[in-house]
Amino acid sequence: MRAPKSVAIALAPLFASLTAAGAQLALPVGPVPVTLQTLFVLLSGMVLGGKLGALSQALYLFLGLIGLPVFAGGRAGPWVLTGPTGGYLLGFIAGAYVTGRLAEGGSSLGRLVVSGAAGTAVVYMLGVAQLAYWLQGDFNKAVVVGVVPFLPGDALKVATAALIARKVKARLKRLAERGWSL
Repeated sequence: MRAPKSVAIALAPLFASLTAAGAQLALPVGPVPVTLQTLFVLLSGMVLGGKLGALSQALYLFLGLIGLPVFAGGRAGPWVLTGPTGGYLLGFIAGAYVTGRLAEGGSSLGRLVVSGAAGTAVVYMLGVAQLAYWLQGDFNKAVVVGVVPFLPGDALKVATAALIARKVKARLKRLAERGWSL
């Protein structure tokens, strides 16, 4: 079950804000920094479902594109999407959508973990594609610098997102059963 529509629509900007906050905790590791953004990308899909999860991430990108310093390192503007991390940022929309679509079928921990792993893979695919371009077409190097260092942390983020989403979805379900909406 995903969040009730009225609640989910109200929560989409919250997840955009959380993704922006997660970007500010950036540790440089080559051309792609380690951040908490993907934790919130996954949570947005798991809690809001595919469409609204993707919408929350599109809102996040929109905020950065219009000049708010919401990208890693306080960066902003459309040029960020054309740089080495632009594919990852665009991958947030697709990753949230895939995560959400797979998570819409239930709230079991296993389903949520699988959905988060799939969403992370989508972010990696789009990110590596653009990073390889920036590395003169060296796809292998893009994987080595743009995926390998992130695997342990992203595995932890998938597990954390699944645990949090399970609790949040249960709480939202109880609120919906009581007729609560925003």
